[in-house]
Amino acid sequence: MGYAVLGAWLVQAAVGTMLLVGWARHARGAAAGSVLSHAMLMVGFLVPWSLFIASGSPFWAWAAVAVLFVGIPFGDAMMVGRSRSIRGETNPGLRDYGSAVGTVFSGLMPPKVTFHALFSAVVFFGSVALAVVATIGAAAGGPV
Repeated sequence: MGYAVLGAWLVQAAVGTMLLVGWARHARGAAAGSVLSHAMLMVGFLVPWSLFIASGSPFWAWAAVAVLFVGIPFGDAMMVGRSRSIRGETNPGLRDYGSAVGTVFSGLMPPKVTFHALFSAVVFFGSVALAVVATIGAAAGGPV
């Protein structure tokens, strides 16, 4: 099952790379901190996840989940900013997260952004689920 999450991550990485290339071409460095932090951390997920696949150790699964917990909010900040731009609002902060999710589901976001935002749940919840399963398996003393 670790390979299924890896496959989902590869799909996310492909779409994320397209978004990153578009940003590099058109954004003129806007939100560079969030964009680059998100991209680097999401690529960084591969290290502990690969170690989890190789070893079956719940430690590595949870380490990968921790990377997601740190990296995903940078992507969420970009989604909120883009949603504000689409809606013509300028208020700062992440308090507009609910509105941003609504913008994603309303179809107002570009298709690649919408896919990347929605499909991220597959990687995140898949990783968490496998970390839980690996932990239960290790606690029971059986194979993962």
